[in-house]
Amino acid sequence: MVQDIPLGGNRSIHGSVAEAVVVSMARVHLEWGSPEQTPPIAVNDRLALVPDLSVIIITKNEVENVSAALKSVAWANERLVVDSGSTDDTVSIARRYADRVVSHAWEGYGAQKNFATRLAANDWVLSIDADERVPQSLAEEIQDLMRTGPSKDGYRIPRMTRYLGRWIRSTDWYPDPQLRLYNRRVSCWSASPAHESVTVDGSVGLLRSALHHHAYRDLSHHLDTIDRYTTLVANQMLADGRRAGWTDLFVRPQLTFLRNYVIRLGVRDGYPGLIVSLLNSYYVLLKYAKLWEQQRSKGSDH
Repeated sequence: MVQDIPLGGNRSIHGSVAEAVVVSMARVHLEWGSPEQTPPIAVNDRLALVPDLSVIIITKNEVENVSAALKSVAWANERLVVDSGSTDDTVSIARRYADRVVSHAWEGYGAQKNFATRLAANDWVLSIDADERVPQSLAEEIQDLMRTGPSKDGYRIPRMTRYLGRWIRSTDWYPDPQLRLYNRRVSCWSASPAHESVTVDGSVGLLRSALHHHAYRDLSHHLDTIDRYTTLVANQMLADGRRAGWTDLFVRPQLTFLRNYVIRLGVRDGYPGLIVSLLNSYYVLLKYAKLWEQQRSKGSDH
């Protein structure tokens, strides 16, 4: 279902970026900092501001990532950060580089991104996570697209992850296209508690350049993330009426490893490729094991 967007950067409404800024300032009571408190952003000399594009980033305790993420999109017309109660310096750092920093209580990944999308000054939105970076090649491709006018309603972007000192170009992690550039008037984020995605009521294209992903500091961080996400996914699967059986616990993880390491050529990425393949299969095992555990605790399985 496509959400009604009450505020947008459509030219028939605002007419110009300046008018969109006036609308943004009218919401100053939602923000932690006034426009006067936000220092100017240095724009890459090779990349002029892109017309009618807002970049949204949701954050919570992303002090290690938020500045690099925002710097990578300094060329965009608007940079909007929606924070859900950071206890570190995420907010103060974000204020240095973002046009707006807004506080909003956590409602889930998809709901948080829908909220940010509604607040954006423009109809065309690029959504990135705090641990992602837009390299110059992708920035230029998006800039050219926006300058000539998008022919689609949304665009998937390949994503490449930096892991254990190596760019992973194999397994389920690559090219891993993510629908992140979209016209919000025909788009909506899913309400899934994990692995949220955008649904576009229209045509979808594919960009060439890859988004850079710095997902995990180390193996411990990776394992912590797997534990957290598999709990969210198992809860959703149980709510959806899914059940886990022996094939899910025994067969699926093995097939996942074969797909990642052999079919999708994880073997080419050396030890990091092997570790990614093993942990991807562990992810599948753990989510079904947690689903089975919940079934058992509810008396659905004995």
